[in-house]
Amino acid sequence: QVQLAESGGGSVQAGGSLKLSCSMSGLTANNYCMAWLRQAPEKEREGVAAVDSDGNTSIPDSKKGRFTISQDRGKNILYLQMDSLKPEDTALYYCAAGLPRPVPPNCRPDARQFTEWGQGTQVTVSS
Repeated sequence: QVQLAESGGGSVQAGGSLKLSCSMSGLTANNYCMAWLRQAPEKEREGVAAVDSDGNTSIPDSKKGRFTISQDRGKNILYLQMDSLKPEDTALYYCAAGLPRPVPPNCRPDARQFTEWGQGTQVTVSS
């Protein structure tokens, strides 16, 4: 049984930082694409960052420079370092895993790619 468990969320003032973690277990392949996505109230789920098994990352331009995704595949832990946080970053943050797409780009933070999801961790940024 696949389980993804996020941690590290919380409340922070604008300009602050948080580091999210996602512990994964039960994954049956070693080439999963892993990602962070978020969903704010009354908004669609939005991709934040993704990383493939080779360490290649995909981050939307709007989030480059503030969000960094990393992984420890040996420990099956995914991280998201968030810096210079803004109130508009307030959302429920999910980690997700899915098999790579058959054609490039193989791994990107597109919700349609992922079959395994965590329950989410809340991030609240106050002004």
